[in-house]
Amino acid sequence: MNMVTPKHPVHLIADSATLADFCSRLADAPFVTIDTEFLRDKTYWPILCLVQLAGPNEAAAIDALAEGLDLTPLFELLENPQVVKVFHAARQDVEIFVRLTGKVPSPIVDTQVVAMVCGFGDSASYETLASKLAGARIDKSSRFTDWSHRPLTDKQLAYALSDVTHLRTVYEKLQQRVEKSGRSHWVEDEIAILTDPRTYRVDPENAWIRLKARSDKPRFLAVLKEVAAWREREAQSRDLPRNRVIKDETILEIAAHPPRDAEALSRCRGLSRGFADGKMGDGILAAVKRGLDMPEADIPRLAAKADIPQGLGPIIELLRVLLKLRCDENEVAQKLIANAGDLETIAADDNADIPALRGWRREIFGDDALKLKHGRLALTAAGKRVKLIEL
Repeated sequence: MNMVTPKHPVHLIADSATLADFCSRLADAPFVTIDTEFLRDKTYWPILCLVQLAGPNEAAAIDALAEGLDLTPLFELLENPQVVKVFHAARQDVEIFVRLTGKVPSPIVDTQVVAMVCGFGDSASYETLASKLAGARIDKSSRFTDWSHRPLTDKQLAYALSDVTHLRTVYEKLQQRVEKSGRSHWVEDEIAILTDPRTYRVDPENAWIRLKARSDKPRFLAVLKEVAAWREREAQSRDLPRNRVIKDETILEIAAHPPRDAEALSRCRGLSRGFADGKMGDGILAAVKRGLDMPEADIPRLAAKADIPQGLGPIIELLRVLLKLRCDENEVAQKLIANAGDLETIAADDNADIPALRGWRREIFGDDALKLKHGRLALTAAGKRVKLIEL
């Protein structure tokens, strides 16, 4: 295995002319691999510090914090329809570029998604794929680098660039496997999610959902929605992490026991009288009032949990075994086929409108699931293996 070591100074681009030349050369490449380093611990929006970019024959790190650096050539490359943009675990990286440009890079490939159809499990790490497919061992000692600090050392830059140099080999070998197996269309649904701009929109009106409320009382949910939306807007406008505005548990307490004035608000967990008497306190109390005054028809509702008919528990467990068996046989991640909720739905409804009962997922698992459910298929142990028997 190859250990990444900085034998020579690593190429760092910090001026606009060099970046333009580099991106111009990559515009003729069939693909580029991309990764980013960013900070988000003190801000709401990610601060882009470094962009690692590699074509088939060259790689460089782009200093996104360099004074006067024009990133337009990079953005144009991301929009180039002739160049495939390859990421690993793409969502956060793509979110940054959507924030900067308003557009999703296209076309894109996420090697973590592709790995799911190639037998590497539900969420294969980059280190795992680099080791198994590129024979590389990543030096992790620079993982917790402060990427905003300058100058960056050769060792730090070598670590950052290893996230795109080995990704070239990972991508090429995964593509070979996918093309050989004819599974290119298997990843289309997952990639479609990543290329949908709605994936990266942060709507304050939906912020309450991430708080995972346990109560389904209408007025609790109404206040929760309004206070969570207020916090999201404050965090966005002030560019602060949500919990730097007010913490999740404070919002849940406010929703459970809505304060009507600053005195009551100051008694909430983590809030001082000075906070309650100020502008922030006024904003929270106004949000509470909007929640208390919200018309019944506008109050959000928790997603209804499907009631599992009595006696279906054992069937669900059998479906779980079948799912693992079929996914192991076909070397595809279970996450890509069905989740726990899908298994419950299949157990209760033959005609459920879920991906597991459509298309290639039905061929891999759905048809057998229905056969097993209705006694036309059996599971049996044969030594250390589980086998299917048609009845």
